[in-house]
Amino acid sequence: MFKKVIVAEDLDSINIAVVQALEALGIPEIENAKYCDEAFLKIKKAALEQQPFELLITDLSFKTDHRENKLQSGEELIAILRKEQPSIKVIVFSIEDKSYRIKSLIDSLGVDGYVMKGRNSIPELQKTIEKVYLNNDKHLSTALAHNLSAKRLIEIEAYDIQLLSALATGLTQDEIALTFKKDAIIPNGTSSIEKRINKLKIYFKANNNVHLIALAKDLGLI
Repeated sequence: MFKKVIVAEDLDSINIAVVQALEALGIPEIENAKYCDEAFLKIKKAALEQQPFELLITDLSFKTDHRENKLQSGEELIAILRKEQPSIKVIVFSIEDKSYRIKSLIDSLGVDGYVMKGRNSIPELQKTIEKVYLNNDKHLSTALAHNLSAKRLIEIEAYDIQLLSALATGLTQDEIALTFKKDAIIPNGTSSIEKRINKLKIYFKANNNVHLIALAKDLGLI
């Protein structure tokens, strides 16, 4: 089992529950951080002292207060750790349930496990910690694994996200074409953009552009 774990969580009640879950697994050294900057500095210091943390358990959202922080979210914390200390295992423990965002964290940042906060989430977290340690592989809850295997999430491309985001800001197809040309995003012809939007509407069974944007937001695409 992991010997040294750090928990990045700004709510005391959840922090206590997670620490108790870790103690029940027999993990001897556990530290807490209520801010992402604090977690990063502790992880960096431990590595310099050649006593590195093996696992980070982090939320994604942290409430802002009087304290100024460079890292505003768990996602930013994970991103910088992947560059500076790629060996550390990372499990996200969050209320975030948007499938596309979760998939992005796994694919882009190499998150090792993901547990959604809710009923029975502490036992699920313990199970995930054991799986990540024993199998040295990624672990998701059954529900998350099923959602992320959905065909619609796999086939969506980065271009589609850019297009949907532009639509959501209220840009017309002509304005999107101009913006894409300026940013060297291809294809950027008005006709191509119109065809792509129509394809997305069919794909998501959207009645119109407004419905399409609403569906994309529900899925966490934008």
